[in-house]
Amino acid sequence: MDVYRRALKFIRVAASIRRGLAPGHGSLADQLDRAAVSIALNIAEGAGEFARKEKARFYRIARRSATECAAVLDVARELELVDGREVGIGKALLLEIAGSLIGLSKTMEEQARARR
Repeated sequence: MDVYRRALKFIRVAASIRRGLAPGHGSLADQLDRAAVSIALNIAEGAGEFARKEKARFYRIARRSATECAAVLDVARELELVDGREVGIGKALLLEIAGSLIGLSKTMEEQARARR
């Protein structure tokens, strides 16, 4: 899945951003790590699920993790803890990921309703 590959790419970007955070901001770095990994893991769980309603649920969870990552990047930028260029790359990836996940979850929900 293309969205899964982009999620893995975002994990690499997030790791680079994390390494650049100043000491003393470990909780922010950990939150970014957990949310970034959550995107990929929930996409994988959704892809492995047969029930369309459950697939949609995993894709929605992954989307929420993507928006959480975007918020962490906003906080880090607001506190002037990160390089703005890397944040821009990360946010662009997150927009693509979130858009794909919205489409996937809507498609699965529509298919689940149609099967009733």
